[in-house]
Amino acid sequence: MNAIPPMWGWRGATGGRAGHVAAGVEYQGTSVQLCGLFPFVAGSGSPTLGIPVGRHMLFGEPVCLDPLLWADAGLVTNPGMFVLGQPGVGKSALVKRLLTGSVAFGRTALIVGDTKPDYTRIVEHLGGQVIRVGRGLDRINPLDSGPLGTALRRLPAAAADQLRLEIRGRRLALLLALCTLVRGTRIHNAEEVLLGRVIDLLSDRLPRDPTIPDVLALLEEGPDELRSAARIGGEADYRARAADLVPTLALLCDGTLRGVFDGPTTTPIDLDAPAVSVDISRIALAGDQLVAAAMLSVWSFGFATVDATAALADAGLAPRRQWLAVMDELWRALRGAPGLVDHADALTRLNRQRGVASLMITHSLDDLEALPTQEDRAKARGFVERSAIVVLAALSARELERVSLITRLSAPERELVASWASPDVLRPGIRHPGRGRYLIKTGEGPGLPVTLTLVDEELRLYDTDAAIRQITRSSFGRDT
Repeated sequence: MNAIPPMWGWRGATGGRAGHVAAGVEYQGTSVQLCGLFPFVAGSGSPTLGIPVGRHMLFGEPVCLDPLLWADAGLVTNPGMFVLGQPGVGKSALVKRLLTGSVAFGRTALIVGDTKPDYTRIVEHLGGQVIRVGRGLDRINPLDSGPLGTALRRLPAAAADQLRLEIRGRRLALLLALCTLVRGTRIHNAEEVLLGRVIDLLSDRLPRDPTIPDVLALLEEGPDELRSAARIGGEADYRARAADLVPTLALLCDGTLRGVFDGPTTTPIDLDAPAVSVDISRIALAGDQLVAAAMLSVWSFGFATVDATAALADAGLAPRRQWLAVMDELWRALRGAPGLVDHADALTRLNRQRGVASLMITHSLDDLEALPTQEDRAKARGFVERSAIVVLAALSARELERVSLITRLSAPERELVASWASPDVLRPGIRHPGRGRYLIKTGEGPGLPVTLTLVDEELRLYDTDAAIRQITRSSFGRDT
């Protein structure tokens, strides 16, 4: 028999011509594991460092994404990530994949303000903590020192003094932000000085964390030591300076926000939980003012936890930890009143030093352009500009033109992302073309077009459309 097989295979039983030759099975492994297979090995053109998020749409290679690991390896300059895309195309599925992978890597996932809620199911599945904030539910004290207060008692004197100043600054910053939100205008300098003195006096007087009702009561009392500390002479001058602050603080206690921020924190964050979600979905329908107040308080509450663990690690009292902080529906907190964007900006600027990867998510740049002042809009655009990783899901051509002014996009990239925006035909059962597809951009280079495929329990845990299907089935009496 001829040792060289003919082109169409040997004649005979189980032999003969092959109408189709299937492609070989592709495997991935390290060079140590696969070195014996050389030369049947191909290198990857996309990073395989981090959490697998899908396959490259052009080459089929696995693509991994991890803001912290990429920053540590020098692939990006900071661990900030901004996700932009139309509703319903899978933004939260990508974030949940990163969340699950981060927990597997030993990090703590922190969802600061879940408005839908999108993350409760996956956090509970991972054995994490869900704090449900709302009237008659869990309550958050905006002036609560939280884990920072616990860390304070364990630190050496010099570090403790520095942390006390940090706690004071956080309390004052958040109180000013809430007052600005309720009033609709910025707090005056003289009022800021007065509130600062109130916080100082309450911190000295009370054996516990002060609350907003405590601030209101002391402000209405107006003791001599408060007027002296605030450099206010007579009673009339003091009452004039406090005239607008008193009703503003009263609204925080007795207005639409009553029962949410007007008492001690009921459920502290569990530092041992692998993931923590603060669910504010019960108040998400109560108006933008309440939602903005809740999100600002929750952000401060969450990042105080991050700072507390960093302070303990710096003092050698606890291991250093890494965090994945998810800030979804970002725009709802920022558009409440002028100047609120400053508070969010201050919270997120030092994320690299604190070992925090921050994921900001929104639907459109129009969300940021809806902020009250031009100054606020410019600062909000800075969130995108400072994020080393920008992920684009399905977007319109008009939206992509605006994005390209901030993040460079080539013409083919714009065409690709725009092609995901809407289906060619509207027919039941047709998968939306943008579902699970993302363009990952870093710097000025070409982006990575990725397709995410959910597997196993992800199909159930990441599903945000279950409620719609359930209503549809009950309405029509059949599966759709």
